[in-house]
Amino acid sequence: MLSQRAAARATARTSLPANPAAASAARRFVGAAIAEWTRLGTVPVRGADRLAEDAALVVSELVTNAVVHAGTTVEVLVRLDTATDDDPASLVVEVGDHHPARSVRGHAADPGSDPGVAAGEPEYGRGLRLVAALAGSWGIIYRTGRKAVWAKLPLDGSEIPAVAGPTGLTGFQQGVQGVPGVQGVQAAHGVIGFPVSPPPPRTPPEQRDDHPGWTGRGALTFLAEASDLLAGQLDEDMVAALTGQLLVPRFADWCAVWLDGETGPAPRLAKVWHADESRIEELHTALITDPPRLPREAAGTAATVPVPWPCGAVAAPGTEAGRTVGSAMALRLAAGARPLGTLLLAREGEHGADTCAGIPDQATALIEDFARRVGLAVGAARAYTRQATISRVLQRGLLPAQVAQIPGVDSSLVYEPSGDGLAGGDFYDIFPAGKGGRWCFMLGDVQGSGPEAAVVTGLARPWLRLLAREGYQVGQVLDRLNDLLLDDAMEAAEAAALMAVTPGSAVPESPQSRFLSLLYGELTPLPGGGVSCTLACAGHPLPLLLRPDGTVRPAGASQLLLGVVGDTTYESQTFVLKPGDTLLCVTDGVTERRSGQRMFDDSDGLARALAECTGLSAQGVADRIRMAVHTFAETPPGDDLALLVLQAR
Repeated sequence: MLSQRAAARATARTSLPANPAAASAARRFVGAAIAEWTRLGTVPVRGADRLAEDAALVVSELVTNAVVHAGTTVEVLVRLDTATDDDPASLVVEVGDHHPARSVRGHAADPGSDPGVAAGEPEYGRGLRLVAALAGSWGIIYRTGRKAVWAKLPLDGSEIPAVAGPTGLTGFQQGVQGVPGVQGVQAAHGVIGFPVSPPPPRTPPEQRDDHPGWTGRGALTFLAEASDLLAGQLDEDMVAALTGQLLVPRFADWCAVWLDGETGPAPRLAKVWHADESRIEELHTALITDPPRLPREAAGTAATVPVPWPCGAVAAPGTEAGRTVGSAMALRLAAGARPLGTLLLAREGEHGADTCAGIPDQATALIEDFARRVGLAVGAARAYTRQATISRVLQRGLLPAQVAQIPGVDSSLVYEPSGDGLAGGDFYDIFPAGKGGRWCFMLGDVQGSGPEAAVVTGLARPWLRLLAREGYQVGQVLDRLNDLLLDDAMEAAEAAALMAVTPGSAVPESPQSRFLSLLYGELTPLPGGGVSCTLACAGHPLPLLLRPDGTVRPAGASQLLLGVVGDTTYESQTFVLKPGDTLLCVTDGVTERRSGQRMFDDSDGLARALAECTGLSAQGVADRIRMAVHTFAETPPGDDLALLVLQAR
């Protein structure tokens, strides 16, 4: 029995904003509280897992009702009540809001009565039906300026089947951290706990999570949170690993996941998971050459198919080698009609003919539903991987493998694409412009990102090189590039390139805007030291010139973006970079780096940062500016970051 002192300590409360994440946050809060009380011995270990699952369902429904129907801050309280003559020891979950005038529709005066649902209003009262089914008692409390719905869940462990072995994925996944004997595997939305020493014993059938008493109460929580966890993964091998951890030993003694190749190679064994971790390596060795063979009609479906016990699978301790020691079933993993792999589950021991691999029918249907989610997660991970691969290939092809070294000039380049996995729109280059000792540099930014921006980058940079080597002056180069961006030939070339990088995409019916900002210039070394610099800036952040005395001024003049208006004449400016002078060129990923409402270049922030670089080398200036941009905000940059430093010597 829970003591009065223990009950006084076992109270936790929190406030949550009324937003879509409130229910998830409430589940984690209640789960962590129960996990901590279980660790301290306040809650009996027997039945703690089931109590946590029921409490997660109850608090999720109550918080959702409060968010939808009240729309105010939600207050969540969870406490343990001692046993009385009338009530057993219980866990109390209470959810309050600050809108008492708006009551829950269809609720009768008696707290224990059926809450009911008004005709034509199916969203009201469904959560309270679930609360009434799980709680020993429940009701509504009205206070001044506040309304609260409470529910009591009994703590009598003898009435709740215990869960042996790993906890699996439940509403209190965040609470397993720090519990003795439990190792945490960090996932997208929480932690999956599993004992690490000693190996877990084989779970008796009556204590498994597919017991009839669980499938009706915990299935929805399992599927909902498993879906959240799988949907956050962008690596198919991580999806396979999580699949094993979610199923073993909840439904099976071990499982294996095979993933089909993208272009037809034999399936590969991606992950093997066993309730006894010491047997995983042995099981992997036995299964790697023996994938399950499903009938043709099972392709593209998630239906369970009984399969022979894998002949090479390890036997349970104490069984004779070579004899059948269990039963297995396989499910096809698919996304739509496209097969992606196979899931194999197995249970050791003899099983009756009324089950599939020893798993009851009601749990088999749940596993099939889960397998469909696994297939969708694998398909999404593969789509992301393909897109990221295309972007990496484009990025390598669009940018120069190395930039030229200009005589009499030290240069340093920083280029960091954004972390979204898409090919960026920033580009750069330094190259010799043929005879005459001229050297050219460019720093540009194409509208947008992804394949569309990559196509324009892939065409603009070679054109700039070609025009420069044909002898055109700086302003003339921009004039002709502007005309090319507006030309029908450019549109045809872009459409063809887009079809190549995104197979199956349709050619756009209307012309797409293809504008870009560009800083382009020429450098000519001077006999007495230093270089002559001629540059033009088309809609790009102006370069900054740092003198050795610490003064900073803009170099050049702003002009119209390229690809916007035809028949435009671009002008260039010429000046001398004396020995020790530094020219800093950046893209808007530097100047428009945000921290709240502020940008990095607000109030000449970039000029002030450059002034602090007096006396540094070109590499030192690049490193100092890069660090200043990164430390300007706590979050990583959301745009490509590119900067070029040229220092005359």
